[in-house]
Amino acid sequence: MYFVAVIFVVCFFVVSYTFLGYPLIVGILAALKRKSGIGQHQINTHFQPPVALVIPCYNEEYLLSQKVANCLALNYPKHLLEIIFITDGSTDGSVALLQQYKQITVLHQPERKGKAEAENRAMALVKQEYVVFCDANTMLNADAIKNIIKHFTDEKVGAVSGEKRVNQSEDGLASAAGEGLYWKFESWLKKQESDLHTVPGGAGELIAFRKSSFTPLNPNTILDDFVASMRIAINGGKVVYEPDAYATENASLNVKEETKRKIRIAAGAWQSLFMLPQALNPFHDALLFFIYFSHKVLRWSLAPLSLILLIPSGFILHYYVGGWFSLLWIGQQLFYFMVLAGRIFEHKPIGIKGFFLPYYFIVTNYCMLAGFVRYVRGKQSVQWEKAKRISVD
Repeated sequence: MYFVAVIFVVCFFVVSYTFLGYPLIVGILAALKRKSGIGQHQINTHFQPPVALVIPCYNEEYLLSQKVANCLALNYPKHLLEIIFITDGSTDGSVALLQQYKQITVLHQPERKGKAEAENRAMALVKQEYVVFCDANTMLNADAIKNIIKHFTDEKVGAVSGEKRVNQSEDGLASAAGEGLYWKFESWLKKQESDLHTVPGGAGELIAFRKSSFTPLNPNTILDDFVASMRIAINGGKVVYEPDAYATENASLNVKEETKRKIRIAAGAWQSLFMLPQALNPFHDALLFFIYFSHKVLRWSLAPLSLILLIPSGFILHYYVGGWFSLLWIGQQLFYFMVLAGRIFEHKPIGIKGFFLPYYFIVTNYCMLAGFVRYVRGKQSVQWEKAKRISVD
C-alpha cells in the first residue's frame, strides 16, 4: 500500500505542478522582474526596417483572396514589406490566382517537401534581415508587423512570437469553447515566460525571425517554427512574446478534427525532445531549462501518464485507506463526470464555455500519448493534413 501511495502522491504532484503550480510560480517571478525593471529588453516603436512576410500554403485557393487582401491591408510601409507566398506542390489553381497580384512574390515548385523545407528555401532567398511567417488560414491584425518588428531593436532578440486567437461562434460547441479557453491561458503563460526570460518555442500561426539567428531546419522537422525558435533560445538569443501582434483563425470544426491536429503536434513535440538536447541541460541555461521542462516536457510526457495512474491508485487508496484519499477520489469522480458530460454535449450549444474545459483537457492529454505512439512508429509525415474548421460569420 505504501508503494501505491507513493505513486499517487508523485502523480498528483506532477499534475498539480504542471497545470497549476508552474503557471503560478512563473507569474509571480515575471511580476517581480517587471517591477524591478532589471533585464527588460529595448523597444523602438519607430523601428521600421525592410521585412519579408512569408506565407507557406498548400491547395488553399479557396481562402487566398481573403489572405492577400489581409496582407495588403497591413499597416506597414508598402515599399518596406515584401509579401511572399510559397505554394509548393499545390495543384488547385493557387499559383495562377496569386500571380494576378503584382504586389505578391510567388515561390513554387511541383514537389511538396513540407513546411520545414519551404522555410529553409525562403530564408535562403530573402534579402531582408527580418522575416515574418504566418499561416494562410490566419488573418493578422493591421499593426501585427509593426508590433512584432519593434522588438528587434534589441540585438539579443532573435525571434518574436505573435498571439494566436481563435474565432468562436456563439453556439459554444466543445471544439471552439475548449480551444478558445486553452489559447487564452497559453497566451497569458507565454507573456509571463517572455517577461521572465524567453518563450519556449513559437507557434507557426505568426512568428518572426532575425535571419542571422535562424538555423536551417532538418527537412523531416515536424514542429518547424517551434524547433527554429528553441534553437535561437538555446544559442543565447531571446524569444519574445507580443500579444498585440495576433493571428486569428477559426476553431476546429469539432473535437475529432482538433484531435487529429493535436496528435500531429504531439508527434512533433516528441521529435523535438530529441532534436533539442541542450534545452534539457540545466547547466547550459538554468532559466530556459526551468521554463522548457515545466511548460513543455512535463505536459508532453509525465503529466498525461500521471493522469492515467491517478485513477487506479486513487481508487485503491480510497478503498483501503480512506480519509483524504477518499476526498481526492470523489474529486476525481466529479472531474471525470464533467469530462463525460462534455463528451455527451459535444455537439450541443451550451452557454457556459467553461463547461467543456475538462473534456478538452483530457482530449489534449490523450493526444500527447497518441502522438508518442505515432512518433515511435514513424507514422507522422512532415506533410500535414489540414484540420477542417468552423465557419464564423
